[in-house]
Amino acid sequence: MESQRSLLFIALMVVTYLLFSQWQQQNAVLPEQTSISQKQSVENANSDFVPESSDAQISSVKSNEASAKLITVTTDTFILKINSQGGDIVEVKLRNYDTEQGNGIPFTIMQNGNQKYIAQSGLTGANGIDRIYANLGKGRPIYTSAQNNYELTNDNLSIDLVFNDDSGMTVTKRFTFVKNSYSVDVEYLIDNNTANSVSVQMYGQLKQSTVVATGGGMLPTYRGAAYSTSEERYEKYDFDDIQEAKLAKATAGGWVAMLEHYFVSAWVPKAEDTNNIYTTYKNNEASIGFKAPTVIIDAGQQGSTSAIFYVGPKDQYVLDEISDGLGLTIDYGFLFMISKPLFWLLLQIQSIVANWGIAIIVITLIVKGAMYPLTKAQYTSMAKMRDLAPKMAQLKERFGDDRQKMSQATMEMYRKEKVNPAGGCLPLILQMPIFLALYWVFLESVELRHAPFVFWIQDLSAMDPFFVLPILMGASMYVMQKMQPMTIQDPMQQKIMQYMPVVFSIFMAWFPSGLVLYWLVSNLISIAQMKVIFAGIAKQKEAKAV
Repeated sequence: MESQRSLLFIALMVVTYLLFSQWQQQNAVLPEQTSISQKQSVENANSDFVPESSDAQISSVKSNEASAKLITVTTDTFILKINSQGGDIVEVKLRNYDTEQGNGIPFTIMQNGNQKYIAQSGLTGANGIDRIYANLGKGRPIYTSAQNNYELTNDNLSIDLVFNDDSGMTVTKRFTFVKNSYSVDVEYLIDNNTANSVSVQMYGQLKQSTVVATGGGMLPTYRGAAYSTSEERYEKYDFDDIQEAKLAKATAGGWVAMLEHYFVSAWVPKAEDTNNIYTTYKNNEASIGFKAPTVIIDAGQQGSTSAIFYVGPKDQYVLDEISDGLGLTIDYGFLFMISKPLFWLLLQIQSIVANWGIAIIVITLIVKGAMYPLTKAQYTSMAKMRDLAPKMAQLKERFGDDRQKMSQATMEMYRKEKVNPAGGCLPLILQMPIFLALYWVFLESVELRHAPFVFWIQDLSAMDPFFVLPILMGASMYVMQKMQPMTIQDPMQQKIMQYMPVVFSIFMAWFPSGLVLYWLVSNLISIAQMKVIFAGIAKQKEAKAV
């Protein structure tokens, strides 16, 4: 019978390879796209967006001769730039996350350059200024602001961008920033000083270039769009999906997001409203957005509409507080119900030991200890099957190629010896969800990004620069194989199994060191458990012999 532990590693390798292959398909740069120029300017950025077409009469719009400018907002969490033309967020740098570990350069998550990634919002509807300007071919309305630079010095900061049209309607686009937060409240205040009622509808969307740079790592991470509705709490909608079909869903509440490894941006409209979620694709740029309900403002009255914009790390608990299901953007896959408690446990351990590497070791010890009964059942079954190997060889010599008689005789032998041939597989199957759930926790947790361990391991999210951990992991696999005598009869399969530790050492060399540390510690614990279990079985045999 084949080594059950080796089967586990083979299964993990296959799963990881398939995930990586899918990731490559989702993130590959298309040949015909590589030469496309993405040059943008502040004055004409995003002027091609038309929220919707309508036959409603287009009112006159004041001709604003002021030139567009960038407004810089600095808080304790990010440096953000707003384009006064449209009031779009065109650049965000996260101050608490370096581009590379220790270089002091804030990580740029959004930009209006070659890898375009921006957050837009505006007013559409019959009297929406963004829709009117687009239909007049003027691009986007240009707002005015009191300053070009703002800094958060207190607990919150509000910035007003103002636009006036000839008919008497004044639109104030208000951004509110809060200390120690990655959320921005975006609110439209409409003063209708006209003689008629006006109808406006807020939209917010995330626009990103689909020409993304391919990474060299072997991380099966997702980059693309996602959304939530009352029926689908979390649904991915990648760039290929957006290109092939326009999304159009009406939902109570909901949200839209753009995801990448460790970070997310999202528009979250009001939960009590019925919002429309949509996608668009044009010129190698994919957008996902929402439209809020129409707001009708009578003559001489004021009205408002608003949404929350989040841009920052995938913090599970912060995201869950903003909107239901937004924490699912930390994509633990179908095992999220296991991964979330494990992540909570990891946080608790780290708060005590103050080192993420030690926290990984401790949580692996806890999980392996909790699963010890299953591990014991697995290895006990393997030991029994190994003891039957001589009898299996005798049956093979006796029945030769008669498979039917061989099968009948084998099952009869299992019955007499009280051995369940699947006894080693069931505990293994029960353990695999735990191992895979931990794998996704270590892969998806932004807390491990640039987190140091000891000595040369100064970033648990990066590969081991000296390949020490992968080599040690391969050595631990080799020891495990030696502790489990080879029961495979086929010479070719025997050679394949013998080279598995080498293959895995090479395969894991490019994985994050945190993941490799987890597998190494898991192997070492398994070796210790095997010694205890096999020693116990040997003592039982000696006792029976006496």
